[in-house]
Amino acid sequence: MLIEERPRGDGELQALLDAAFAELVARYGPEGRSGVDPAARFLVAVADGAAVACGALQPVDAATGEVKRMYVRPSHRGRGAARALLKALEALAAATGYERVRLTTGIRQPEAIALYESSGYTPIAAYGKYVGEPTSRSYGKELGR
Repeated sequence: MLIEERPRGDGELQALLDAAFAELVARYGPEGRSGVDPAARFLVAVADGAAVACGALQPVDAATGEVKRMYVRPSHRGRGAARALLKALEALAAATGYERVRLTTGIRQPEAIALYESSGYTPIAAYGKYVGEPTSRSYGKELGR
């Protein structure tokens, strides 16, 4: 599996982001899209010549990056794409100079929670729009570990 950076306007990336949003609407209802920082960098996992997964890293502050938009096409789940993509995003964060990363996922995504917890992420206080949101779970990871 190849993991590569893609520009925001990439067609395959946009198709993955649209599929991710559709799945979130199916799980949580229509809430609207939350924005991604214009400085976010997107990675795409490619298998058999097709984009099958995506994720983004956006800046929070000089020491912290935030993982956003993690998504794997259903046909490629269970094959290690999400774990490989998460490791690549962490490597990008470290190369960028971040000391830690954070993310938020939802309680109706047990597979995401399992991935993050098994990858060394620990619960942190909710932040931003997720404060007081009962269906959200926020996690963080120190990159030096």
